[in-house]
Amino acid sequence: MERETVVILDFGSQYTQLIARRVRECKVYCEILPFGVNMTAVSSLLPKAVILSGGPASVTADKSPVCVPGVFNLGVPVLGICYGMQLEGKLLGGKVQGSRTREYGFAEFIRRSGSALFSGLPKKFSVWMSHGDKVTGLPKGFSIIGSTPGSRICAMADEKRGIYGVQFHPEVVHTPLGKKIFENFLYGIAGCTRSWSMKSFVKQSIEEIRDTVGPKKVICALSGGVDSSVLAVLLNKAIGKRLTCVFVDNGLLRKGERSLVAKKFREHYRINLRVIDAEASFLRRLKGVADPEKKRKIIGKEFIRIFEKEARGAGNIKFLAQGTLYPDLIESRSAFGGPSATIKTHHNVGGLPEKMDLKLIEPFKYLFKDEVRLAGKELGLPDDMIYRQPFPGPGLAVRILGDVTKKRLDLLREADVILIDEIRKAGFYKKTWQTFCVLLPVKSVGVMGDERTYENVAAIRSVTSVDGMTADWARLPQELLARISNRIINEVKGINRVVYDISSKPPATIEWE
Repeated sequence: MERETVVILDFGSQYTQLIARRVRECKVYCEILPFGVNMTAVSSLLPKAVILSGGPASVTADKSPVCVPGVFNLGVPVLGICYGMQLEGKLLGGKVQGSRTREYGFAEFIRRSGSALFSGLPKKFSVWMSHGDKVTGLPKGFSIIGSTPGSRICAMADEKRGIYGVQFHPEVVHTPLGKKIFENFLYGIAGCTRSWSMKSFVKQSIEEIRDTVGPKKVICALSGGVDSSVLAVLLNKAIGKRLTCVFVDNGLLRKGERSLVAKKFREHYRINLRVIDAEASFLRRLKGVADPEKKRKIIGKEFIRIFEKEARGAGNIKFLAQGTLYPDLIESRSAFGGPSATIKTHHNVGGLPEKMDLKLIEPFKYLFKDEVRLAGKELGLPDDMIYRQPFPGPGLAVRILGDVTKKRLDLLREADVILIDEIRKAGFYKKTWQTFCVLLPVKSVGVMGDERTYENVAAIRSVTSVDGMTADWARLPQELLARISNRIINEVKGINRVVYDISSKPPATIEWE
């Protein structure tokens, strides 16, 4: 079954993932590729259209990122956004210059023609600008289709070849009519047909899993989180008894997680589940390791070692299924050679060893978290599973800053149980993307029962987000924070101070490590 695909070439914009989300909101499938990808990789996807993202570089600078010019000769529509438009100007024979003053923020956009890109839009509307360079001379065959007070050529088009460029950012919420512009480009210009949906995704994924696996067996890494839970049910639907789920109790889990997962998947879903007690081996390998990247790589390699052993013992299984998501790939950058920096290595992406005996099956690697939740709904999973807050693959190891020990893990588990209990009772569990405790590598002086204490500090982290790519710290009520702090200090022996993290992403990440 063929799937309509739009290719987004990433030039390093902080908004590239927003472009992908807007395209998918229009029920059109898309994939993000690095700007330097070769034409074979682009054409192999049989794209219905190509979008060139924005980026922080200047097209007038030496060694600025460029795509292969063949993109414009694929015979499909191309839309350049901000840097993407400037690149069109540069590569297609126009003129691009650095502006004396940057245009940043809201601007009034004025349509100057009846271009299909702005069909059904008013003569004037508000757009969001963020640029220094601008196109000052049109390439051959192009015309101006829109201007702002600061940019005479704010939008341009070669309608005959289907190449368009806009200087503003239609993907951000600050351009209120941006969705209509994407709809015009995707439906009216590229001829896409709204074929992307979770129902079609689930159906196609089941077919692809069956085609890939054939009569062989699959081992699935089940953590109990949203991604791996939805994956396990999807695999069970695709291959049934040829699936073996492996739950590794690495000692880095939330309190009660092992019994919760075992009961749910064995009794409710009747999925073949093996529970491995590996706490000792993980803690032994993590002993004395404080660097977060090293922690992630150690955990990733230990997981694979266990899965390979289980695969051999279960009849020489050749496939390992993981709930890897698009943000995992984007942040790890292991799947791309793109312009974005490595934020952190995810244990199930860059943390994997270069050589392993198992072939990976990752149906969700191009999905965002909320899309996986929609897939879960399509598969009939209950809300209490679908809407569990994200939990990092390396577990509490990356919520303990510094050395990971059994004693520190137990402290963090107890604090986290109290935090989540209070968050649920106050009605904030579903209102926040993620809420958790972090154990800091410092101790502080306190007074309890008229005696001096010198104990650990716990930080509370609570954020709101749509997809985890950006996040803002949650404005929890002071009364709620006071209750949480009071309970943790009084009920968890070993913690005498609680602080609240008010950092957003960016510049901070959601997890501390």
